[in-house]
Amino acid sequence: MQNFNFKSPTNTKEATKLASGRATFLAGGMSLLPAIKLRLASYSDLINIKKIKGLSGIKVTSKSVKIGATTTHAMVANSKDVGKTIPSLAMLAEGIGDPQVRNRGTIGGSIANNDPAADYPSACLALNATIHTNKRKIPADKFFKGMFETDLKKGELIEAVEFEIPEKSAYAKFPNPASRYAIVGVYVSKLKKEIRVAVTGVESVVFRCKKIEEALLNNFSPSSINSITISSKGFNADIHASAEYRAHIIKVMAKKAISSC
Repeated sequence: MQNFNFKSPTNTKEATKLASGRATFLAGGMSLLPAIKLRLASYSDLINIKKIKGLSGIKVTSKSVKIGATTTHAMVANSKDVGKTIPSLAMLAEGIGDPQVRNRGTIGGSIANNDPAADYPSACLALNATIHTNKRKIPADKFFKGMFETDLKKGELIEAVEFEIPEKSAYAKFPNPASRYAIVGVYVSKLKKEIRVAVTGVESVVFRCKKIEEALLNNFSPSSINSITISSKGFNADIHASAEYRAHIIKVMAKKAISSC
């Protein structure tokens, strides 16, 4: 492990002031610390935001569920409020990693890291989420830019993620048997004004599948996507699945999610 300064601010304003040079924010550390240990990343300062009051917790209104950035996956999975209003989101959180990861990893850390195979980015896109930072509100459609890349600026800190409550929704994942990351994950939601389908694990960044969305507008059923052809061009290919196999699994997972809505 490399040397670094460890700082624990007590509020967001203090935390953002410390975020200069080669400093970075630390929440659960499930991705950041292994990256540092393996020398894939190097920082002069780690700014621990776990002790900042107000960054953890879940608030539910008639239209949305707002989850604080340092809220752990386990808290989301076990929340009665989330389970009642967006049960698919609670199920997604329950399927992340293992108990150790779920009890340390945070929702804010997950989307800020933006791993191409992470689960939460698909929830953000499918549930028309808004990412609240210390400076602005960012629509999920504009937040995820590329592999491990987001719209966050230097020193900008995620404070909460606000999800629109859908009429119905479900998430289906074909997981890597070891890491539990998504080889293919498909999140389907029927909102008040639109239908959204988000896919993770397939490209360098999470994306919406417009073909499936359009098909479901006319007929919200698994059979509506039978005739859809999904091109594998640009899809990930590795030892776990070829690009063509991922294209096939998108439809399989989409049908599973639609059936579960």
